[in-house]
Amino acid sequence: MSRSVTPTLRVDWRASVSLVGTVVKYLAVPLSIPLAVALYYAEPVAPFVGTIALVLAAGFGLERLDPDPDLGAREGFLMVAMTWLAVGLFGTAPYLIAGNGTVASPVNALFESMSGFTTTGATVMNNIDTSYHSHAIMLWRQLSQWLGGMGIVVLAVAILPELSVGGAQLMDAEAPGPGIEKLTPRIRSTARVLWLAYFGFTVLEFLLLVAVGPHVLDWAPNMTLYNAVAHPLTTLPTGGFSPEARSIEAFSAAAQWVIIPFMAVAGTNFALFWKALRGDWRVFGRDSEFRTYAGAMAVLTAILTGLLFSGLGLAETPTIAPIVDQVEDSVRHAVFQTLAIVTTTGYASMDFNTWSAPAKYVLLFGMFIGGSAGSTGGGIKIVRWLVIFKSIKRELFSTVHPEAVEPVRLAGRSLDESAVRGIHAFTLLYLSIFFVGTVLLFCTAWLGGYELAMLDGISAAASAVGNVGPGFGDVGPMNGYVQFPATSKLLLIFLMWVGRLEILPVFVLLTTAYWRS
Repeated sequence: MSRSVTPTLRVDWRASVSLVGTVVKYLAVPLSIPLAVALYYAEPVAPFVGTIALVLAAGFGLERLDPDPDLGAREGFLMVAMTWLAVGLFGTAPYLIAGNGTVASPVNALFESMSGFTTTGATVMNNIDTSYHSHAIMLWRQLSQWLGGMGIVVLAVAILPELSVGGAQLMDAEAPGPGIEKLTPRIRSTARVLWLAYFGFTVLEFLLLVAVGPHVLDWAPNMTLYNAVAHPLTTLPTGGFSPEARSIEAFSAAAQWVIIPFMAVAGTNFALFWKALRGDWRVFGRDSEFRTYAGAMAVLTAILTGLLFSGLGLAETPTIAPIVDQVEDSVRHAVFQTLAIVTTTGYASMDFNTWSAPAKYVLLFGMFIGGSAGSTGGGIKIVRWLVIFKSIKRELFSTVHPEAVEPVRLAGRSLDESAVRGIHAFTLLYLSIFFVGTVLLFCTAWLGGYELAMLDGISAAASAVGNVGPGFGDVGPMNGYVQFPATSKLLLIFLMWVGRLEILPVFVLLTTAYWRS
């Protein structure tokens, strides 16, 4: 039986906040991993002991607001939005307690934490190196992205019995894309399947990076065991944080080739892998979204390869090298950066700030494509663009044949008109937030005394709302966002939060109808 609430308030906020407390409380479990690393390297443990105590106290305290929460659709929206805000806030504690570098200030710590959990990968951290920041702090930075990749609430649904009822609404509110496919009869089992696939690919990438590292094949001498652990934690969630200041450029071509297919996997609907493992290997060829995703990657890669190989993609004259090396370099950097930007991973195999304007605009275009629905990638998503193009094609057909009734079809099924309208509305809202966010970013930067170049500002706003990470110029892959004034950083934090939750779970909270109708 649903409990009564205030007559004019239709949302049981206590139930939502109580479940937020449950999730916050269990942050103590992943925090124990960097704590163990700190003990191993004889580094300060206070940042993690203190944070564990904080999340346990806050979590148990919030749970007391409603010991027996009853979760409806409205409470689900509020719980998801508040959970992501809460983990971002509590994730700042290790940086603040460590008190080292630029992330020791509250705004910067919140920026780094929110960028981590939303898998954006934008950074305000200076001296990205384990000789300056501890191994444990750098691992927490990586781990925050891994937790956020498949979804913190999806993980909670998978392991916490408290969320088994109402789990479908929570997963729909959080999961990337128009909706999440129910793979098993029970939504809790579906959440477990997704996280097991996610975990399995993370382990597989770790094993392959170890194989090319100094302990086995020695094809990537600086791919230490620590780096082999750290990078899968940010590849599969399409996060892009690296404990190396030069990102993936710091490693050999062999290590880069290992990472490339895992970025492609991270941008693919994980439901397809589950079906393939059950014996349906042809599912990839039948899936129209996957075919479009692969085609878009191939086209953008071909364009960039041509630009880089011809020298037109570089701002400076390329170094003379054997033709085979030139081809391999061009293909590798083209496919790597295409996948890194489109899937919103945000890694860099080289400083693409050194590329020419045409090559940069190809990457800027890629920021608005996004990964697949049901993947860990951000952005608008391939499936939405596919539906939009199909609906445009239908409108053109209807103009010539006004008497015809032509539904929009996807994977052989007719889509409900409300779903088509919803996709158009989301895309328009996404682009509107990008445009408004860009204007506000330039305004806040100017008011803060920071002169922001046009392409830098546009790419920074697109990167934040799409959870991409790097942009161009001052916010390029080998730079960061530390130079922005605090107001600009707070704006970007908001855009990262809204972008990760795909806008609607946040903006619906701002409507009167949500709270009172």
